[in-house]
Amino acid sequence: MKKLALISVYKKDGILDFATKLCKEFDYEILSTGGTAELLKKNGLPVKEVSEVTKFPEMLDGRVKTLHPVVHGGLLARRDKKDHMDTIAQNNILPIDMVVINLYPFEEVTSKPGVALEEAIENIDIGGPSMIRSASKNYSAVTVVCDPTDYEMVLKELKENNGQTTLKLREKLACKAFSKTSTYDKAINTYLSSAIGSSNGNGNGSHDKYAPNLNLKLTLKQKLRYGENPHQMAALYSTEDSSNGLANAEILQGKELSFNNFLDLESAWNITSEFAPELPISVIVKHNNPCGVAIAPDLLHAYIEAFTADSVSAFGGIVAFNGKVDEDVAKEMVKIFLEAVVAPDFTPAALEVFKSKPNLRVLKIKLSTNIKNKIDVKAIDQGFLIQDFNSQILDPSNLKVVTKRKPTDTEMIDLIFAWKVCKHVKSNAIVIAKDGKTIGLGGGQTNRVGSFEIALNQASFNSKDAVVASDAFFPFKDNIEVAASGKIAAIIQPGGSIKDQEVIEACDKYNIAMVFTGMRHFRH
Repeated sequence: MKKLALISVYKKDGILDFATKLCKEFDYEILSTGGTAELLKKNGLPVKEVSEVTKFPEMLDGRVKTLHPVVHGGLLARRDKKDHMDTIAQNNILPIDMVVINLYPFEEVTSKPGVALEEAIENIDIGGPSMIRSASKNYSAVTVVCDPTDYEMVLKELKENNGQTTLKLREKLACKAFSKTSTYDKAINTYLSSAIGSSNGNGNGSHDKYAPNLNLKLTLKQKLRYGENPHQMAALYSTEDSSNGLANAEILQGKELSFNNFLDLESAWNITSEFAPELPISVIVKHNNPCGVAIAPDLLHAYIEAFTADSVSAFGGIVAFNGKVDEDVAKEMVKIFLEAVVAPDFTPAALEVFKSKPNLRVLKIKLSTNIKNKIDVKAIDQGFLIQDFNSQILDPSNLKVVTKRKPTDTEMIDLIFAWKVCKHVKSNAIVIAKDGKTIGLGGGQTNRVGSFEIALNQASFNSKDAVVASDAFFPFKDNIEVAASGKIAAIIQPGGSIKDQEVIEACDKYNIAMVFTGMRHFRH
């Protein structure tokens, strides 16, 4: 008896070639529905429509096609149980050996702006997931193919095994299929919880930001050699249907990226993303903290300034740029050992230069377009903490000068620059900057004075007339005493301490200008 394949796909890519080979090379008969059946028949394949087998027409505008005992009996009957096989034989049900399905594009449709709820509902596939689940449950006998990228793998398996698939392959495909239907159902739940809730005001909709269940919809991108340390296993997952951001960066050369590389690259790229492309910037990160950041008329000078900000820490660092890296920048970079470089683009000449350092990872990244929807996830014991990604942008018009002396225009430019960098330094964070360049950074200390002293010590004599950014308010005036010892000219901080007036008075005493942002930037 010929083997039987049920094929019903929304996305038709590759299906004609796949079905043709099933018929002509492996002696399969084809059952199909709707547009898929029409396509296959049009191209000369012998196809029997499901409605011919079930004796029921497709109905309800296509909502009911394959929901029938003839279909699911053929999928679920256990070949190793005589009573199962006798039952389907008595009811004229043929066993189905393969199911080739892909689903209505629910997520694609609902991602479009302004999509109507009715359109979304009509793109909820019912028959497809039902067949996938039935076939997957009976993987001991049925091959389920729900991803067009698996067509070649299945054909290769059939060729190598005399027209049969192995149990190992069927197990693999079944697991993938259950993952697919699970993700699909989660997407529907997420959308409807928001769309229905926002329309009826029941408190479970879009105005209620955090739903009872969170579905991240992640896909394994690659396994990593190890995590932060060799004894920790690690992997990279990416969000589905995304082609931008670090997880999807194009790796142009270099060694395999490590867990720590990804963390440092993310930190470096997040800082560059604070600045407009027309303002060239270079960022050097080490151990998830910036060690040198600079803006300049071009990327070459920005890199040189970022490097000289802390040339010791820059060794073995991660470098990010917000523009196209050219040959001159590349020549400067290969003078020292660096782990990786990430930028929106590179000139061919720059890539040639980087070849002299074959272990240097070079990544080309696309700008993320949905930063407002980005979330920050941190694991705790048996749970996760979820928060919005810190994408808050400083509005200079909202800055409040609280001291007698106002910052000069130059100081204000440096204050805003330092504030943007400070956002990405571990708390307690202090950034000292001058002329569009960081000259001292202190972070990760248990008190703010400690961070201030580290930053000031790094800045050394260059701190005269520099500016300072603090990620949170100053609880006492002792920080101002430290600033005065370094002849700091201006400070930017959130404000909001009960000691604000005492701090302001200390600034006035030392003729230091101070600006309040009204916004805190803790980074734990």
